[in-house]
Amino acid sequence: MTQWDRLRQLPPVYIQQLHELYDRDGLPMDVRHYLSAWIEKQEWQRAARDHDFAVVLFQVLLENLDIQHSRFVQEESFLLQHNIRRYKQNFQRYLDEPCSLATAILWFLEKEKEILASADLAEQVQLLRVDQEAMETNSQQDLERKMAGLRNEVQCMEHTMVCLEEQQDEFDFKFQTHKLEAVVDEALKKEQVKVLQFLANRLNDCRKSILSDINKVLDWTDDLINLLVKKELVEWQRRQQKACIGAPDNVCLDQLEKWFTSVAECLFQVRGFLSKLEELSGKVSYENDPVKARRPALQKRADTLLKELLKSAFVVETQPSMPQGKGPLVLRTNVQFSVKTRLLVKFPELNHSMKVDVSMDRYRRFNVMGTTTKNLNMAESQNGGMVADFRHLTLKEQKSGGGSKGVSDISLSVTEELHLIYFNTVFELKGLAVGMQACSLPVVIISNSSQQQSAWASVLWFNMLSQDPKDVVFFASSPAAPWPQFGEMLSWQFLSATKLGLNPDQLEMIAHRLFGKQPNYDTYKVAWSKFSKENLPETFWVWFDGILFMVKTYLVDLWKEGLIMGFVSKGKEKSLLKKKKRGTFLLRFSESVIGGITFSWVETAITGEPDVKTVQPFTKEDLSQIPFHEIIRNFQLLEADNVPENPLLYLYPDTPKDRAFGKYYTEKTGGKNDSPYIKYIKTKLVFVSKENTLEAKSPMSSDMAQGEGLEPMNGLCGEAAGESWLSLLSNPAKNLINQIALPVLIPLSDAFTL
Repeated sequence: MTQWDRLRQLPPVYIQQLHELYDRDGLPMDVRHYLSAWIEKQEWQRAARDHDFAVVLFQVLLENLDIQHSRFVQEESFLLQHNIRRYKQNFQRYLDEPCSLATAILWFLEKEKEILASADLAEQVQLLRVDQEAMETNSQQDLERKMAGLRNEVQCMEHTMVCLEEQQDEFDFKFQTHKLEAVVDEALKKEQVKVLQFLANRLNDCRKSILSDINKVLDWTDDLINLLVKKELVEWQRRQQKACIGAPDNVCLDQLEKWFTSVAECLFQVRGFLSKLEELSGKVSYENDPVKARRPALQKRADTLLKELLKSAFVVETQPSMPQGKGPLVLRTNVQFSVKTRLLVKFPELNHSMKVDVSMDRYRRFNVMGTTTKNLNMAESQNGGMVADFRHLTLKEQKSGGGSKGVSDISLSVTEELHLIYFNTVFELKGLAVGMQACSLPVVIISNSSQQQSAWASVLWFNMLSQDPKDVVFFASSPAAPWPQFGEMLSWQFLSATKLGLNPDQLEMIAHRLFGKQPNYDTYKVAWSKFSKENLPETFWVWFDGILFMVKTYLVDLWKEGLIMGFVSKGKEKSLLKKKKRGTFLLRFSESVIGGITFSWVETAITGEPDVKTVQPFTKEDLSQIPFHEIIRNFQLLEADNVPENPLLYLYPDTPKDRAFGKYYTEKTGGKNDSPYIKYIKTKLVFVSKENTLEAKSPMSSDMAQGEGLEPMNGLCGEAAGESWLSLLSNPAKNLINQIALPVLIPLSDAFTL
């Protein structure tokens, strides 16, 4: 199936993106559609930098348009004939610049791939959550039915209350008239009394009925509040915990707000009915009046339910976070952070009338500084919710002696101490006043940026495992993480940072690293001390986070394209490559160098057997000088005769290197940029290794390498490498060859000519 056919089968939201893409000038959608197979088979990357090749493709494109025009003539498609002829005329403007046309077509094809990637990611997430979402949908539909039933019942009661008031007015009028009239006729008098008695009985029955209906509505409301507060809200809080650590969970509060508001409105109506009953009973009462007997208990129950609902309706919508932090819930003293609260019961008449105050938990030695009081309002919310958005808060540590940690008897590091930020307000409406408090998820407070990595590890661990969002002593006896849950959390880190999570093979390699080779890892657990402890410099998290930082900083495009196998052990790497032809290589993350990536390729040994070679991992010091795709493109191996050769030919399993990485190459050839009047020799930075250094062993070690050996060196690293590179700038090319595995300047026009 062609790329174009796949695009045409996407859901409407992605079809809309496709239409928006082709609203641009450059490539008409008709041309893309009718020439789709031909367009996708051409080497537009080459044409974008090779003028002669671009001319050939340009001429073939015009010929294809002629063929298509002839087809429409035969089919008598008048409008399509006109369009194709017009498109061909428009393309004539590229006659002198065919590379520009190739670049434009290449751009459209890449944008199409981005749309497909987005759709594929959404499908993957959907497949992971389809069962859960089906259950959630059924649950929500059931809740919606109950909500509609409650609203209908309350509307019926409103009509019943009108009827009750009319009945009471009729009885009261006839009773007062009867008292004022001096009826002499006993028979008539008895008849009037009989009528009054009937009206009184009917009034009493109606009062009893409406009181019973109110009790049923309160039963109904109690059930709904249990669903909302103890199920839907708890599930949302759990989704928010997971979303804070990268899970692609939906944390939108709009639906919960509708439900909470609907139930609150019904309860306020019920309170209105009870007030009306009290008023009616004050005007007309009698012995054994059911209103006087039953109304107080119903009033108390209605108020209790409403208060329970309101207290649960005040939540932290956006958890505390710093603008430049690794993630939410890690706060640094004297650095601004933001946090947003929301009231899920939305009454427009309360807009700007409820003040929210911020405070820290009573055990911590910090003061909250900045604008610590704000009004709940609808102006700061994109969807019109009642929010208080605190954007400029800071934490300032109190002087020594200013309070107690509260957990001083427990030995915890700074990044294991968890603390809560509280938000207080008062709801006042229609005679009801309710104090409400919301609190953040536990935050970790640091004083130095060097603590961020460890602090974020604590946030990950807590929100992955804790079912109690207020458990500030969680790390006093932290539980171990089951592998399935732990692996999912690791995948979220890549998903949130790069839009592409980890596949099962990559997760299996990580499990192998942690537990050794096992037939199944589902029953295995990772201890907190194994994951991250402040006094251990090379924990699993330090290794994993180093890779994550490197990928999202330097390799995100290559990762999203699936060009980096990444998490694969040396043993697995060798077994994969030895089955492939010479020059096949793959990219994997280092198991011994923090934040390192390396490549290995297969050579043919003298014996004819495949021989896998590896270079020392490249780190951020290397990647900040030369993009990784350029390192792969220009990497040189000096064999015994000092003859330079790039041994990297095919990306595993069998993709030609330039096809895999070509679109990322920054240097183009051909066209008008190669001016014959420019006499300077162009240069580029490349990495060079001597063949006999590939087997040298790195002095670095890792106790987590699972006995698969250490990685060979490709030369100097870090500061030494930087100093050597600077010293090479004035050396002749002959001396450059004698330097091993350093970024060196080599003339493009005559590389390695001695």
